[in-house]
Amino acid sequence: MRLYVCSDCGYTYDPRKGDPAAEVLSGTSFYDLPEDWICPECGADQAMFRPLLDAYSATA
Repeated sequence: MRLYVCSDCGYTYDPRKGDPAAEVLSGTSFYDLPEDWICPECGADQAMFRPLLDAYSATA
């Protein structure tokens, strides 16, 4: 499963961990997150997340 990083704050969503505070179970892929899920660090919308490799190559 691919990691996704918030382009606003740098939070990384790891599907192996999920987001227990938002009741997202471990093993939940980024594309299977609830529509109303937001970044737990800064509150950014899911549209602000990029695949981890893409996020780093865009800044290089």
